[in-house]
Amino acid sequence: MFDVFIKTHFSGGHHLRNYPGNCEKPHGHNWKVKVSVRVHELDALGMGIDFKVLKEKVNGVVDELDHCDLNEHPTFQDRNPSSEHIATFLFEQLTPVLSADRYSLYSVEVRETDTSGVIYYGA
Repeated sequence: MFDVFIKTHFSGGHHLRNYPGNCEKPHGHNWKVKVSVRVHELDALGMGIDFKVLKEKVNGVVDELDHCDLNEHPTFQDRNPSSEHIATFLFEQLTPVLSADRYSLYSVEVRETDTSGVIYYGA
């Protein structure tokens, strides 16, 4: 079994509604994202999933958030664009495009900074 991953990033602003502190004010992050696919069987070339394919699928979703006010994104109209909710959104969007007989989406990591982040494994 293998976990194949890629790292990417996006820049975006947000604020946390009803937060009792500075994060209630609009601010931005250079979010770092790591997406891992769990591979149960290698293909004929000896790969779990081609990094090129994985990058293409992940960036297709992450690019939707790049340089946005996340509070204005339809997904975050009714819930705060917290790291947890961003990771959940990415996981839900990526699950259908990163599922095959040999592999499936395993986790999505979202970091606001180099030292703070979350990892979501799905419900």
